[in-house]
Amino acid sequence: MFRPFAALLGAFATLGLAATAQAQPTADTVAAIRARGELVCGVTGVTAGFSLPDSQGVMRGLDADGCRQVAAAILGDGNKVRFVLTTSQNRFPALQSGEVDMLVRNTTWTLGREAALGLEFASINFYDGTGFMVKKSLGVTSARQLDGASVCVQPGSTTELNLTDYFRANKLRLNPLVIENLEELRAAFISGRCDVFTTDASSLAAFRFSQGANADQYLLLPEIISKEPLGAAVRKGDWRFFDIVRWAHFAGLTAEEMGITQANVMSFADNQNPDVQRFMGRSGDLGKMLGLSPDWAVNVIKSVGNFGEMWERSITPLGVQRGINNLWTKGGLQYAPPMR
Repeated sequence: MFRPFAALLGAFATLGLAATAQAQPTADTVAAIRARGELVCGVTGVTAGFSLPDSQGVMRGLDADGCRQVAAAILGDGNKVRFVLTTSQNRFPALQSGEVDMLVRNTTWTLGREAALGLEFASINFYDGTGFMVKKSLGVTSARQLDGASVCVQPGSTTELNLTDYFRANKLRLNPLVIENLEELRAAFISGRCDVFTTDASSLAAFRFSQGANADQYLLLPEIISKEPLGAAVRKGDWRFFDIVRWAHFAGLTAEEMGITQANVMSFADNQNPDVQRFMGRSGDLGKMLGLSPDWAVNVIKSVGNFGEMWERSITPLGVQRGINNLWTKGGLQYAPPMR
């Protein structure tokens, strides 16, 4: 299930709330999740491939499955998630205030967000970068040709900063059209209110995919102008929850390395490989160390499969190559530390 978040919008300035959040005692998020019987997870809810309801109202996508990984680890059931829709501006107040337990919503890990907002990034589920999209009819093939262009961009995002920096560094004139609501921003681009749409390249690909038969009208320019490691954010200081969120992601990567899938996970129960035995909870005390059941990693894989399965289900249909998001054994950056 999911619902929009609006209670705190306009109530606090982001940095002011951050100071308050850091001054308060750290809550026991795991205990709260167990008491209510569900994880409350902040997502966009409007981005194909990451978090978007299907025709049955079920939230689908890489970020949505990231929430399910954590619910499965803590509660043994990846379906025990309540999805809360957040925007680029209200997502951090939602997390700081405890309105959501965690954020998995195309959010970039930066020094400023960790140091100033009282947050910690526990994992990276998508290595991304800021890109540009135009209509092919504009006749533009490079971002260097955007001098004087009007650009649709969301406020309160790293994209807004990257856009300003890029245009200044390349001595280009910029006419930004700033709109907070992502769907309104997309509509403005489609209607021609701006020449260019900029955000994470993955979100641009998702938008293009969502246009169906009209997708060929849009062109992703070749320039990627920033590093955008997207991942799960939690409140600073609640280290037990932080560890669980981090290692739930690593469990998906480890399973992919081992060839463990949603369909075959239980066939590994009697495998004598020591690494597999620890993963399955048949030896060692990994679950106990995290305050979880011995089969917590098995529950993660039963719920959503390994990371490769999550990617194939959600991102591959967008036409996005896995590239640097591949496992380290295949030339990518996704690398899980040893589970021992």
